[in-house]
Amino acid sequence: MVITNAIVCDVNGSKEVDVKVVDGKIVEIGTSLKDDEVIDAKGAYLIPSLVDKNVSLLDATLNAKNIHAIANEAKQGGVGRVIINPNTKPAIDNEVVLEFAQNSIKDIDDVQIDLMLNTLQEDLSLSNIAILLKKGATSPYMSTIAKNNTAIKIAEYVKMYDTTLFCKAEDNSLIQSGVMFDGDVSSHLGLTGIPELSEVLHVSRMIEIARYFDIKILFKSIASPRSIDLISKAKQEGVKVSCEVSIHHLVRCDESCRDFNTIAKINPPLASQEDMQRLQELLKAGEIDTLTTLHQPNSPVNKEVAFDDAAYGCSALADALPLYYTKLVKSEIIDMQTLLKLTTDNGTIEVGNDAELVLFDPTQSYKVNNFDSLYNSEELFGTVTPV
Repeated sequence: MVITNAIVCDVNGSKEVDVKVVDGKIVEIGTSLKDDEVIDAKGAYLIPSLVDKNVSLLDATLNAKNIHAIANEAKQGGVGRVIINPNTKPAIDNEVVLEFAQNSIKDIDDVQIDLMLNTLQEDLSLSNIAILLKKGATSPYMSTIAKNNTAIKIAEYVKMYDTTLFCKAEDNSLIQSGVMFDGDVSSHLGLTGIPELSEVLHVSRMIEIARYFDIKILFKSIASPRSIDLISKAKQEGVKVSCEVSIHHLVRCDESCRDFNTIAKINPPLASQEDMQRLQELLKAGEIDTLTTLHQPNSPVNKEVAFDDAAYGCSALADALPLYYTKLVKSEIIDMQTLLKLTTDNGTIEVGNDAELVLFDPTQSYKVNNFDSLYNSEELFGTVTPV
C-alpha cells in the first residue's frame, strides 16, 4: 500500500512525501512510489496514531463490552493505544481480575489496550505488585491517599522493576468533603469546595519520594499550575518526574459548572479561569509533558442527578484528535508538531516503524452529538481515517 498526496507530519516536522506500507511496516518514504494499492490522501495529514494514558471505562465497570467500546471510540478519535485506569469495579488489583481483563482484549487488534494495576486494595493495603507486573500489567497506579509507609513500599517495587509510577495526587480527607475546586463559583453554587492545596501537597511529597528512590513518576491529570511549577523545578534538579494535563483543564474552567452542570463535574475538578489561562501558558512554555482526554464516561442515570450525587467524568475519547486540533492547534496555542510530541509515544514516521498511522483532514468539520461531552453541539474540525 502506498499513501500519496499526504502532508506527513510527526514530531520532527512536516513534508509532502509518499509512504509505502507492507505487512504493517513502513518500508519506504519518498516520491512517486508505486504499488497495486494506492490511497490518495488528498492533502490530509498523515500522522502517528495518538496515545492516551488516562482512560476510564463506562461507569468504571470492568467488562468486555466496555473495553470494546473504548477500542471503538479510540479508533474513531485517532488514538491507537490506550491505558485503562485500574480503579474499576472490580478493581485491577489481583490476578483474577487482571486475567479477566486480559481475556477481554484478546480479540482487539486495531487498538492497543494496556492495563494499569492498582497498587492499593480497597482497604488501602498493598496489592501483589510483583505478580501483576509479571502477569502483564503495564504500569503501577497509586493514589496519594496511600500512607507514607505504603507509598515507600510502592516506590521500592517501582525501582526494583524499573518502571514508571502513575500517580494521582489527592488528599483523602479533603476530596471526601468537596465536589469541585474551592472558589467563587463553588461559593455561588453553595457547593463544598476542595482546596487547591489538596493536589499541591501530595505532588510535593511524591517528588521527594521520587528524588530519594531515583524512580520515575508521571503525575496524572494535574489541575493546579502550582503543581506544575513544582514538577518543573524538580525536573531541573534531575528528579525523574513528569506531568500530564487534560484537554478539559486547558480549555474549560469552573465556570462550566454553573447551573449545576454535572457534565462539568470531573476528577480532578475544573479550576478557575485564571488557572486555566496559566495552564495554557505552561503548555506554550513546554512545561507540560503529556496530554490526555481524561475519558471518564458515565451513563445518564449517574449524571442526571443532583450535582453532589453525580458521578465524576465526561466523554472525550471518540473526539480526541479533532478536539486537540480545534482547541489547541487551530486556536494557535501550540502547533501540530508540538501536539504530536504531547500525545504520542515515539511520534515519528520512519522506515522500519510500525505503520500505526491515521489520516487527518482538518478542512472537514462536524458537530459533537454526545450529551456526556463537555463539547456537545460544538463544531470540531478534522476527520479521522485509520490507515
